[in-house]
Amino acid sequence: MYIKHLQLMNYRNYDELSLELGSSVNVFIGDNAQGKTNILESIYYCGFGKSHRTSKDRELIKWGAEKTFIKSYISKERLDKRIEINILKDGKKLININSIKITKIAELIGTFNVVMFSPEDLRIVKESPAIRRKFIDMELCQLDSKYYYSLVQYNKVLNERNIMLKTNNKPEEFMLDIYDEQLSAFAQYIINKRLEYIKKLNLYGKEIHKDITLNKEDINFKYFSQIKDFKNTKSQINDLLKENRKRDIEKRNTSIGPHRDDLYIYINGVEVKNYGSQGQQRTTVLTMKFSSLRIIKEQTGEYPVLLLDDVLSELDFNRKKYILNSIKDIQTIITCTGIDDVNQYLDSNSKIFNVKEGSIQI
Repeated sequence: MYIKHLQLMNYRNYDELSLELGSSVNVFIGDNAQGKTNILESIYYCGFGKSHRTSKDRELIKWGAEKTFIKSYISKERLDKRIEINILKDGKKLININSIKITKIAELIGTFNVVMFSPEDLRIVKESPAIRRKFIDMELCQLDSKYYYSLVQYNKVLNERNIMLKTNNKPEEFMLDIYDEQLSAFAQYIINKRLEYIKKLNLYGKEIHKDITLNKEDINFKYFSQIKDFKNTKSQINDLLKENRKRDIEKRNTSIGPHRDDLYIYINGVEVKNYGSQGQQRTTVLTMKFSSLRIIKEQTGEYPVLLLDDVLSELDFNRKKYILNSIKDIQTIITCTGIDDVNQYLDSNSKIFNVKEGSIQI
């Protein structure tokens, strides 16, 4: 899978842009704040229908314009895809896939697979459980439409339950029973799929991490949940919700479920979040991203597109070498301030683009 052509109109600092991309490594070189990351953001948007930098779509529209437009031509083994996205100033977005209008983001996700690695991804290791849950959820949503549906429905029911807890001092028991039953059903699928994903993350991650660290470190990913018996997830969540109902009413919030779970990461038996060095935290994120590439390849038969946003300058020699040696069969789009880091890894299918003030030259 790779992007053959990318077209932008009134996107961020670009008036109009039309790019033919190579199937191998594509390098966008330029000083900071010239528009390199905007290219990666637009590609990411074609995969997920959202930006990785902002939740406000109108911020993507060039100042003074009424709308922005993204078009990408995706080459796939079975059937090529053409994704067209119009984002209007009032927040609406219109998405077509091969000229067919879609009505739900669920119809877009999984059409075009992408993995992004940026400096901000250190937050996955260092910050709140919500960010680690988001990492798992985003990867699974690309691979499983039922997971996306279950996650959306779970969050919808959770929100309704929480609203009732916040606005009613004595919520109806029968309504809580209904919400608890619905939450338990959706939670069962979510947790089971997360466990499967983490099993694969360990399978590939251990090998990748050893390669990067020259066999000096062993990494382990562990799912943390209030559920203790994953063979009976639905009944356990339902029971725990009932057991904690009094507390939920007092706190006016739902305390049980996959929205409270976490991903624990250990290197040589030590938790990375609290005790890992910055170098170990970077390696952990690198391991997770490259494991994601392999998991997507295993399930879809094709590697996704890899986006590397200004990360090479932050990595030491071994980490940088691992990345650049591992992308030979993967369309990779790299942003950086100089060519020295990647020059020896470019081939005849690679392209170099110079970016300056929203203008690109080959």
